[in-house]
Amino acid sequence: MPDAAPERTYARIYAVVRRIPRGRVATYGQVAALAGLPHAPRVPGYALHALPEGSPLPWHRVVAAGGRLTLGKLSPHGAVTQRLRLEKEGVRFDARGCADMERCRWSAGLDATPRRRAPRAAKRAR
Repeated sequence: MPDAAPERTYARIYAVVRRIPRGRVATYGQVAALAGLPHAPRVPGYALHALPEGSPLPWHRVVAAGGRLTLGKLSPHGAVTQRLRLEKEGVRFDARGCADMERCRWSAGLDATPRRRAPRAAKRAR
């Protein structure tokens, strides 16, 4: 019987990536933290690489630290596609080809630490 753990992990990563809005980018580390894998920034890369061709998931909105596009190592065509898609959404790049993280970083989940709920007030005796 195949282990379902990677499938569940990838599903959590895909759920985070679906939430990244147009014109924004998130880092692999940020996606990992939001998916419950704070010390595993490479796992989102593996998950996105496993996507089938033509997937509607906005994979292009995930970048390396500092806004670097890293697909060029795997596929120069993929890196060009990623940049073109991001530019079409309004993401700007600097002279080094990095996404402008100050303007375009997705702010959701920057503090990936779960918030604690305020304690409930004690019920009064009647």
